[in-house]
Amino acid sequence: MRKGIFITGTDTDVGKTTVALGLISALQKKGLRVGVMKPVSAGCELTSDGLRNEDAVLLMQQASVDSPYEIANPYAFEPAVAPHIAAAEAGVEIDIEVIRQCYLKIAEKVDVVIVEGAGGWLVPINENETMADVAKVLSLDVITVVGIRLGCLNHALLTSQSIESGGLNHCGWVANHLLPNVKNAKENINTLRARISAPLLGEIKFNEVTDSNVIANQLNIDQLLI
Repeated sequence: MRKGIFITGTDTDVGKTTVALGLISALQKKGLRVGVMKPVSAGCELTSDGLRNEDAVLLMQQASVDSPYEIANPYAFEPAVAPHIAAAEAGVEIDIEVIRQCYLKIAEKVDVVIVEGAGGWLVPINENETMADVAKVLSLDVITVVGIRLGCLNHALLTSQSIESGGLNHCGWVANHLLPNVKNAKENINTLRARISAPLLGEIKFNEVTDSNVIANQLNIDQLLI
């Protein structure tokens, strides 16, 4: 496997962090030291230590090694809006080279780094670049989290197509059941399995309580370790 894996989603709020936490736990159970990174976050809370993002904090708590918050989440913004808009409002330009340098500091201490994106695959981070460019610059394999709901087929297929046309390795996808009873959920998943070349790494059952060990047990990561 490569040094790092990028977790993207078919949309915002599809469970990227939930799956990332489960993946970290699954890798740790295989004896790997896992680092984490949330390069860009919005919707942060102002604390006595500065802006903090809930997802980034959860990832850091699950990680095998400690990193300064500013390294794990170099770009943190308070408003819950698209990253390039939040950055512009803060008078900041998101620089992928800064992200790359932070990533390298984390990578040198671990076997693998799990990097969680913001929003979906092509969410802009500045005037010219998107989250996809972050994955490209860091040379990461990509896992897509598909929120199983109405509209997921189009979103998942377009995301997969974009990842592969960009020359990146789409190493797997995860079906995340966001609601307890989605009509034709099984049929939708089977449709995606037939049309996405990357393997289905697992189905995350609907559960209002997220536990990384429970999520890890619903993932099959053996294909990632080859």
